[in-house]
Amino acid sequence: MPRVNKMRTVPSGGLGGDTVPLPSARLRTALTVFFALDGFLFAGWVVRIPAIKHQTGATASTLGLALLGVSAGAVITMMLTGRLCRRYGSHAVTVVCGVLLSLSIALPAQMGSALTLGLVLLIFGAAYGGLNVAMNSAAVDLVTALRRPVMPSFHAAFSFGGMAGAGLGGLVAGSLSPGTHLVALTGIGLLVTAVTGPVLMRSGPAAPPVEQRVADAPEPPKGMSTHARRIVILFGVIALCTAYGEGALAEWGALHLSQDLGASPGPAAAGYSLFALTMAIGRLTGTALLERFGQTRTLVAGGATAAAGMLLGALAPALWLALLGFAVAGLGLANIFPVAVGRAGALAGPSGVAAASTLGYGGMLLGPPVIGFLTDWFSLPVALTTVTLLAATAAVLGYTARNATNA
Repeated sequence: MPRVNKMRTVPSGGLGGDTVPLPSARLRTALTVFFALDGFLFAGWVVRIPAIKHQTGATASTLGLALLGVSAGAVITMMLTGRLCRRYGSHAVTVVCGVLLSLSIALPAQMGSALTLGLVLLIFGAAYGGLNVAMNSAAVDLVTALRRPVMPSFHAAFSFGGMAGAGLGGLVAGSLSPGTHLVALTGIGLLVTAVTGPVLMRSGPAAPPVEQRVADAPEPPKGMSTHARRIVILFGVIALCTAYGEGALAEWGALHLSQDLGASPGPAAAGYSLFALTMAIGRLTGTALLERFGQTRTLVAGGATAAAGMLLGALAPALWLALLGFAVAGLGLANIFPVAVGRAGALAGPSGVAAASTLGYGGMLLGPPVIGFLTDWFSLPVALTTVTLLAATAAVLGYTARNATNA
């Protein structure tokens, strides 16, 4: 993510930077809350997709086109958010995007056609993409200051938030309309932002050691070398392959369970909740796995595990087997994205983090529309097997890149 200058002297509340630093523990807690809120709101939307599909009368392909609005809005915003973070500070941009995401999540359930759904999903996607870039940018600064590999803990919070959002959606799916549910999520999101946002607004990036600030101050004017850029793109593609699966399961998993396996709304929503739970558990143990097995083995084993789990989840004839497959897939995918982004950052610094993260989130957002088109051409279970293919590709690329950082 774009680096926020750590030598700022902008007065409190001024443009161009954040304000006086607060203790790292408070800052880390606030950022963790925003990661969890992001996952919570996103999951609340995805578990109501089957009902909104029925409400709008969309086919699989027209729903895929509508979901492309999320992708388009997010990608456009991701290209602009870096500049906003440099001008106003990543903390302020995180808070503003949190408000926008909370407001925009109520819009999809108010639409009556696939066309209008796609238009409001542009707004939702813009807020979602902006929040992801801004809060990751802030997290990168904090990880650098702490000199500890705590990035997986932030992504674990996203997964726990997703689990909570999907679980809540499953509980209320049978009693609340999508409109009422998503409006309630708007209220929750605004409340959480109002409580947590001031912590970010009052704080600047956690101060790194003096020698690190001196080293970081003169940002190199030139970009990455061609060789470094190629390696960063390789790690970005690894992140894309795995994030594709996360996006596909988020927006099509519930529909697969309800449409192809006859699950009621509650168990259908529980599929993504279970996936998010195992992903969160995997990320909480990510640091220990990396220390014991190393980055390459973690990447390869994670990709292979996710491929096997998703093959079971997509083609299993029984609901409980599909749920088991979703759980295994979440465990396998858990640490691949953080590891890939971290290795890109180790090679090229914040520029590498930004490039790999953008490619990764692009996979998460572009996956659902691709699944939609493949569903119309073949079937949803067959379309979901592309998650298996890309997870296996990530494992192969992870092994291929075993010496890339050292090179």
